[in-house]
Amino acid sequence: MTGGRIDATDLAAHTETPRHRWRPMAIALVPLIVFAGLLAALGWGLTNDPKNIPSPLVGKPVPSFELPPVQGRTLGLSDADLRGSVSLVNVFASWCTACELEHPFLMDLAETGAVLIHGLNYKDRPEDAATWLDKRGDPYTRTGADVSGRVGIEWGVYGVPETFVIGTDGRIAYKHVGPLTPDTITGTILPLVERLRLEK
Repeated sequence: MTGGRIDATDLAAHTETPRHRWRPMAIALVPLIVFAGLLAALGWGLTNDPKNIPSPLVGKPVPSFELPPVQGRTLGLSDADLRGSVSLVNVFASWCTACELEHPFLMDLAETGAVLIHGLNYKDRPEDAATWLDKRGDPYTRTGADVSGRVGIEWGVYGVPETFVIGTDGRIAYKHVGPLTPDTITGTILPLVERLRLEK
């Protein structure tokens, strides 16, 4: 500045410095914002039970399908079989470790006769599925051999085991992800089954 006047160099210094000062700060904030977003997503994942993830099919009719029975069984499974009575559709496979955990509880439930249980055998070799049920017992009224996995995909299956509660109108009323437990059966599944029967 000379003689009380601001020359072009001084003016540029006064007008550009604040902008240049903010640019590095903004760049430095980007990783912090990304990190905060990741923390928020992780926190949501840790505080939400994956078994309670809502299914877009809940409240909608079961997809149209027709499957042959698991090897050695006589009754296959189709969408027509899931109308008229409240029922469960349990997605299982011989290669599924978690299915072994829930299987005794399905056997106990089947013995009570409280609800029809149907099995959707997902991406399994026919002989393996048959051997698995022969060895552990068969709690299912009907079974469907979904060897290709196409029907499971239409049901929105992304993990095994999964269990669906189906109302008398053939609509999916509830989806449980993961192995069933006695608490889940007595605290959630059976009360819902009774409520759906009353709505008939």
